[in-house]
Amino acid sequence: MRFLDTIDISASGLTAQRLRMDTIASNIANVETTRVQGGTGPYRRQVVVFEARTPGISNKRFREIFEDKVESMGAGVRVKEIRQVNDNEESLRRVYDPAHPDADEQGYVNYPNVNIVEEMINMISATRAYEANAKVVEASKSMAMRALDIGR
Repeated sequence: MRFLDTIDISASGLTAQRLRMDTIASNIANVETTRVQGGTGPYRRQVVVFEARTPGISNKRFREIFEDKVESMGAGVRVKEIRQVNDNEESLRRVYDPAHPDADEQGYVNYPNVNIVEEMINMISATRAYEANAKVVEASKSMAMRALDIGR
């Protein structure tokens, strides 16, 4: 694995975790949103789905991958999709507030399926993963600088 491959892999992780943090922040910001644009009901929680960024591996057999493992170790991560969590209607928080403009016939308002505690845990996880990738970039840079110092 080349020096720049390491930085490229870590950079893909940084980008992916940044998008994950932005999505979590959006979930937290919309925790009280009872109507989305288009009037289709309350905001629905969104999650980021990652997948390996490994060009060309899907067409290889296991033996080819095993024999050529250095070149096929992987190339990082990419965002496959941002999925909207459409749980059933029971997953929505129902609050009795007949004065609310979005209240139903019984006076209940449906709030998003966003759990603040879960979102904060996910935010901490994304932050830690981001920090780990940043440290890999820093360590790679440090190793390259030491290699240059040895060559002097």
